[in-house]
Amino acid sequence: MAQFPDAEYLILSSRLIPGLDGGYTIATLARARQLAAAGVAGGRGPLLLTVDPGDPDAHAEHRRAFVERGDAASAELFRNLFDEALADRGGAADWLIAAAHPGDLDPALTYRRVPTGGGAVALPVIVGDPDWHISTAPVGVLDARGGVAGVVDGFGALYRAWLDHVVAELRADDPARPVVVICESRQLGELLAGWDDADARLVHAIHTIHLEPPYAPDAPVNALWSRWFDLAERFDAVLWPTAQQRDEAAARFGHEGVHLVVPHAVPALDAVVPADRRDAGRVVMLNRLAPGKRIDHAIRAFAEVTRRVPDATLDIYGDGALRGQLQQLIDESGLTASVVLRGVTDQPGRVLDEAAVLLSTSAYEGQGLSIAEALVHGTPVVSYDIRYGPRDALADGGGMLVPDGDEAALVEALVRVLLDDGVRTALAAEAVVAARALDPEHVMAALASAVADVLARPARR
Repeated sequence: MAQFPDAEYLILSSRLIPGLDGGYTIATLARARQLAAAGVAGGRGPLLLTVDPGDPDAHAEHRRAFVERGDAASAELFRNLFDEALADRGGAADWLIAAAHPGDLDPALTYRRVPTGGGAVALPVIVGDPDWHISTAPVGVLDARGGVAGVVDGFGALYRAWLDHVVAELRADDPARPVVVICESRQLGELLAGWDDADARLVHAIHTIHLEPPYAPDAPVNALWSRWFDLAERFDAVLWPTAQQRDEAAARFGHEGVHLVVPHAVPALDAVVPADRRDAGRVVMLNRLAPGKRIDHAIRAFAEVTRRVPDATLDIYGDGALRGQLQQLIDESGLTASVVLRGVTDQPGRVLDEAAVLLSTSAYEGQGLSIAEALVHGTPVVSYDIRYGPRDALADGGGMLVPDGDEAALVEALVRVLLDDGVRTALAAEAVVAARALDPEHVMAALASAVADVLARPARR
């Protein structure tokens, strides 16, 4: 079992809202549960800190939903900056007043008072700028009458002041107690790279790809990531979900000692449904209906698949902006009897237990959690060979990779798995073995080792 060093553990996320941000929210909450199972904080697990400027009642509802769904053990694990910025008497809390200095709001900007109905903070509204979070435009700190008691210099100063407050509370009985912050958000990571707490360690987790099309190792870096790579050496460790992405990022940007592989874990099952008890013709997809998922490739390929395997079906679970466009393609292709947009499911495990194959046609991924879930359920995978995730996940078997964008090769792989019972059975057995690399016990051991290493040396900031 993983042995985590004795310390206070925090998971920092921009927001955690049911139904938003897809696999990011699922993976972040899963990491917290797995840390708890590994004994962090006596089994309570890390605190989950968020900085989205929502209403306290809305935050309470989000937490209730997570607890009801089993995504979190307790609503008490969650803390939000803006919930805690408001004093009982109205206006800003003492910690925020102490962090402010004299100043005024920027008259050229519009301000939003948070929480609603008075508020403790006046946030500058910066429209149309993807780098809004690094602005140093003054953030107003409000008194009980709604007046400006002072300002802090931008969102970064606000976030760091709150983190200082939280950490001070956790160290009330031991001022030198180590603190480990697992930052799940690129934007927050940029703002915390200058955090000056020498006894805190900042571990940055990655969830997505950093490249632009054509997603080759030397492809342009996404503009939102360019500045982040300049700061990467200030993080005590960076957790990449796949070895391929870690290796390519380290080769291109350096900072070799910072980059580690710690994937998002998926628990193993006590038993999986055998291949011969599944619908041998059923192919499923589990993803948003978004351009990057390239579901149109799957639909076009399935026109040929059904010609060669007449009883094959494709059930597409998920929702998104392309639903109408994809339905039109299904109709025009004469596939309404074979291809169905099923909408969002709250039982993905059941879907995978019934399916013969999981199909993935994404243009890019971070890790590809649907593929990981399929392997755990013993469901063979057919996927484009894209960055990042499928190649690492299927390195020990469990599916078939086809060249990126090659719809004809996609057809051949699907037809082979659907028609050949022996191939399907062998891939299903391989899938369960391959999934063991993602078992929480192994992943938490890797994370515990990373934490021990960073606590044994001075902070990089």
